[in-house]
Amino acid sequence: MKVYISTDFEGVAGIVDWDQIMLNGHDYEMGRRLLLGELNAAIDGASDAGADSFVVNDSHSVMRNLPPDEIHGEATLISGKFKPMYMMEGLDASFDAIFFVGYHGSIGAGQAVLSHSYNPRAIWEARINGEVVGETALNALVAAHYGVPIALVTGDEATIEEAKHLEPAPHGVVVKRGISRFSAESLHPSIACARIYEGAKEALTTAKPASAPTFPTETRVELTFLTADMAEMATWVRGVERMEGQSRTVAFQGTNTLDLFHTFVTIVYLTRAIVE
Repeated sequence: MKVYISTDFEGVAGIVDWDQIMLNGHDYEMGRRLLLGELNAAIDGASDAGADSFVVNDSHSVMRNLPPDEIHGEATLISGKFKPMYMMEGLDASFDAIFFVGYHGSIGAGQAVLSHSYNPRAIWEARINGEVVGETALNALVAAHYGVPIALVTGDEATIEEAKHLEPAPHGVVVKRGISRFSAESLHPSIACARIYEGAKEALTTAKPASAPTFPTETRVELTFLTADMAEMATWVRGVERMEGQSRTVAFQGTNTLDLFHTFVTIVYLTRAIVE
């Protein structure tokens, strides 16, 4: 059984501040240790459920947060920035299941810790077919294209609630309860890892989803930016149009969910350029 794991950082137990998850942060090394523990717990649980091949995509910020020699399962590691498929780099139809570990809620979700949608300095809100979504649903566009089920999502309460809107809904493991965007009540890391271990086992056995996530035949993505010039830049991408009467919102749609994700990622990279 082959498992694809996309790791973020904000949804890890004990994480409540950017200083814990950014490369030059004072508490970054502690954060890395917590992230590694939850990743390895997911791998161990999946291994005990029969998984024997793992590809881990380090998906946060500069995307080199994980020490390759300390990852369990002899996992292949994808790391480094400027990946064409960003948080879903390396996924294809050969995988049996997807895990999202350490994920966070959308920027508008209440009590979501360190909430944002890919680029907090540019994207104010993302919607798919009119519903506000975060990175879990955006990345599910890729899973849908390749026909791979999303079996497990770990993070705070808000993140797991958002994941329940996917069809079919993945198994969720809550490791903390958000109090505000920068505070939370977290499980002790050892307990969080134990629950992720059990959750990973269950996600591949009794709770295993029957299919990959599904979207309507014609799927529409809308993005609202912090400024109008960011929206204007997004329209440089073919097929992206500004919504009538809304200077900060653009939309694009189609039947191929991978194409939609490619368009979204291109826009993300463009908006990073305008604020850096």
